[in-house]
Amino acid sequence: MQKIDEQPIEQKKMCCVEEEDSTHMPDDLQKQLMNRMNRIEGQVKGVKRMIGKNEYCDDILTQMSAVQFALHSVSRLLLESHINTCVIDKLEKKDPEIISEFMTTISKIMK
Repeated sequence: MQKIDEQPIEQKKMCCVEEEDSTHMPDDLQKQLMNRMNRIEGQVKGVKRMIGKNEYCDDILTQMSAVQFALHSVSRLLLESHINTCVIDKLEKKDPEIISEFMTTISKIMK
């Protein structure tokens, strides 16, 4: 099973770029997230094959843990980017909704 490698997160603004009442994710971030999600998809398919082959439960659980770690890694990458761009930008613009929105997001992530 392929493990998602931890790559350093660039500190440049790369999450949300506002464009006429919507946001756009820059191509570099989108590509990085899509690459990671494609690898995770491969890991999930591998776990499914392991289950189909009735492989040792401990090995399956280990691979499932790797999938969960990889998903958390993608979430952290997106969250960090979101904080450094969208959230900071809205705080600077004194958007009163951003704190509530952000706390709702954090609550969902921490379930």
